[in-house]
Amino acid sequence: MLRKTVKAKTLRLAAASAATLALAGCVGMGDIPSISTPITPEEARQGAKYHPQFLQQFGGAMTGPQAAYVEQVGKNIAVHSGLGNARESFTVSLLNSPAHNAFAVPGGYVYTTRQLVTLMDNEAELAAVLGHEVGHVAARHSQRRQAAAQRNSIFGILGAIGSSILLGDSGLGETLSRGLLQGSQLLTLSYSRSQETEADNLGILYLQRAGYDPRAMGTVLASLAEQNTLEARVEGRNASIPEWASTHPNPASRTREALAKAAPLAPGVTNTDTFLSRIDGLIYGDDPEQGIIDGLRFVHPDLRLTFTVPQGYYMVNGTSSVQINGQVGQAQMSLAPYAGDLDRYMRSVFAAVGGENQRLAPQEVRRTTVNGLRAAVGTARINAQNGQLDVVVYAYEFSPDRAYHFAAVTPAGQAGTFGPMFQSMRRISQQEAADVVPKRVQVVTVGRGDTIASLARRMAYPNAQEERFRVLNSLGQGDRLTPGQKVKIVVRAR
Repeated sequence: MLRKTVKAKTLRLAAASAATLALAGCVGMGDIPSISTPITPEEARQGAKYHPQFLQQFGGAMTGPQAAYVEQVGKNIAVHSGLGNARESFTVSLLNSPAHNAFAVPGGYVYTTRQLVTLMDNEAELAAVLGHEVGHVAARHSQRRQAAAQRNSIFGILGAIGSSILLGDSGLGETLSRGLLQGSQLLTLSYSRSQETEADNLGILYLQRAGYDPRAMGTVLASLAEQNTLEARVEGRNASIPEWASTHPNPASRTREALAKAAPLAPGVTNTDTFLSRIDGLIYGDDPEQGIIDGLRFVHPDLRLTFTVPQGYYMVNGTSSVQINGQVGQAQMSLAPYAGDLDRYMRSVFAAVGGENQRLAPQEVRRTTVNGLRAAVGTARINAQNGQLDVVVYAYEFSPDRAYHFAAVTPAGQAGTFGPMFQSMRRISQQEAADVVPKRVQVVTVGRGDTIASLARRMAYPNAQEERFRVLNSLGQGDRLTPGQKVKIVVRAR
């Protein structure tokens, strides 16, 4: 049986900081304050107001046995916070999103994405992630961030109340105001380092109260750090997350602190077998109903479209848009109401990008054709704090009542970076659409003769198979498999 041990995963990250841990010393739970002010009626109203919006933005709430299991674990850990006296005081949702995210809003609303769940190795880690988010609610962190946001006129209330455990999803930056940002997945603001540490510590406290292994907070943070490094390497980008794409401090540094906090505590249960049996078959990566990211290519079988992003850029797939991020510029592919007039459509997109604070309009609109699609392109130049920016909107007519567009932002004069992407938009055939199938997690039992290399070859990826397998199962370079051990692989569901 594979056990999540400190030796197996976390010391790979902490070894270089042994001196730091020694200086920090071992601290007990007495150092962690127990915050137990119950949910107020106003907080409950606020959470209920924004709950449907978060569900819509992050792919909707999943249903079925896997969602029920996550809900059960989340409510069980949440009652140890003192926010509510009953499990019914909390709403816990499993979101149909391919992002590694978890967040919470006031009123006892807690969320995790299915993708983050697939990265976990046991039930204790699931409880740790949800407990961390409950800790943010218990400490009223979002209210403090909301107040700061209102003082600084940043993004408004909706942007202030969310939190994510690792990555926020980027829009096109502060310079374009809230018009475009409300249409993107940037619904969260960053917490301070002290707030993240407090939420980690509260999560560890809840783990201990619930009888789980308190080291789970550190091990799941280690998995997040390793996954982030892997994704950056595979996508050809720097593993150091840009400030605009991160809502939380680097989990690698938090791992060491969480492990040090849990070190003197009695070990608890992990419920590994139960967890693996419950997540077997969970969809992994993109849901075809929301479109699929395949390397540099995005394909949507239902909308019957595809495009390719430039080398060195990566995509974040949302419910209503696809974010394209890179060093030179950022873009978003989305849609808007269309009534057969590309010029009017183009101007409406520019107005939405500018929002209330900037009256943005194209300097001119040029009509063209791209891969048989009627298209139009417009450009505007705006003054930003750090210099001038070019805003480009490229719109495509797919039918008399349906159009899609890119909205891109680059430093002035560098919009050509996205030229190949603009020209790559095309329809896909019925056969191409039929060939798009989802990936799913499959839990398998290691047999005699199975190795990391042999099982990794079953991963439904053309590259980095062994790296992906190791990160998915928290296996270091020196780890070996044992017959009878259960591991996760990712397969295509036919």
